[in-house]
Amino acid sequence: MIDPTIFSDKKAVYYTLGCKLNFSETSTIAQTLKEAGVRTARRGEQADICVINTCSVTEVADKKCRQAIHRLVKQHPGAFVVVTGCYAQLKPEQITAMEGVDLVLGAEQKGKLLEYLNGLEKNEKGTAYTTPGKDIRTFSPSCSRGDRTRYFLKVQDGCDYFCTYCTIPFARGRSRNGRIADIVAQARQAADEGGKEIVITGVNIGDFGKSTGESFFDLIKALDEVEGIKRYRISSIEPNLLTDEIIDYVARSRAFMPHFHIPLQSGSDQVLKLMHRRYDTALFAAKVAKIRSVMPDAFIGVDVIVGTRGETPECFEEAYRFIESLDVTQLHVFSYSERPGTQALKIDYAVSPEEKHRRSQCLLALSDAKTKAFYARHIGQEATVLLERPKPGLPMHGFTDNYIRVEIANNPALDNHLVNVRLGDFNADETALKATLNL
Repeated sequence: MIDPTIFSDKKAVYYTLGCKLNFSETSTIAQTLKEAGVRTARRGEQADICVINTCSVTEVADKKCRQAIHRLVKQHPGAFVVVTGCYAQLKPEQITAMEGVDLVLGAEQKGKLLEYLNGLEKNEKGTAYTTPGKDIRTFSPSCSRGDRTRYFLKVQDGCDYFCTYCTIPFARGRSRNGRIADIVAQARQAADEGGKEIVITGVNIGDFGKSTGESFFDLIKALDEVEGIKRYRISSIEPNLLTDEIIDYVARSRAFMPHFHIPLQSGSDQVLKLMHRRYDTALFAAKVAKIRSVMPDAFIGVDVIVGTRGETPECFEEAYRFIESLDVTQLHVFSYSERPGTQALKIDYAVSPEEKHRRSQCLLALSDAKTKAFYARHIGQEATVLLERPKPGLPMHGFTDNYIRVEIANNPALDNHLVNVRLGDFNADETALKATLNL
């Protein structure tokens, strides 16, 4: 039984690495501890509890996780240190061996954190314990804002795809989801709290419905009816699961924004086959063309991996030409990282680190050109922006319907407000458009 007096006057710090789903889950953990009486430590305060939510998408991500753990253990001596997330699920023994770690929390046990913290008694050095299990079945709901204006609504977890380069099915388990009725209730709660925008998150959200007999299309239609929520964004959806039905609905919906994030991973059909992706470049190009036909000004973000095993120079050149031909807005470029236990390790041809870097820089330059051209097309136009609270000394910022980042003069009264603006020229570092209020 949990003793609530244990948590009174306790302070916690939270550190998150990786995807939007992780940030959503960290916010839920923080809310759970807050309801138990734990407050977030202020800057400079020593925390009693440290929660580190990790990522393991690449070896670089693993390294950043280890660095974060070392840093927080040093900054908060004596704190009860909890490590969770994908790295914790995949390599619990490595984390358990790290000095200062008390609990490595597996995917199935995140919802039981209070039980593990009950008593907050430090183990003896070297006796940190782990809870990860290999058979991950539970869906843990999450809808939270954290320190941001937008809410992140977790609707699905896990993946059944087993792409050859990826460890996510091992870290997150098989595809599973919540029920539409429960998810809609969470969206209504966000609206009651003053939320205006929700980002729909998951590992493979287009696969929604496998565990409940529903569909992603049914979900977005139900969410669109929630009063008070002015905007929804679909965080990422596989091209083979992004149906024309979904695209057409977004185009005519009340609250779904003209904003898509679609993983391509490679513009070479040969490499896509080696990756065991479930589409080819022709299908991907058709999805982009479909979006443009009904939403000409939609923002389209695309994930690309460079330097995978089997990506010969000829394959990369083919991929570059294909991506260059696409009418997309931004590329999220990742350098391939070898992951233990993946099928990609059986592919003979390997790309050197130097060549991976060169290819990455080529695509990043292409992305920069596409994004700036997209922004430039909208200079002088009117738009609606949801403004967010800025960091001290910085202008307010927000995003248009189609995800153009906008800056205006700071006015705290406009935080979490939808305002009409006129888009001006680029800001100094060309990462946003300056704007003025339409009065």
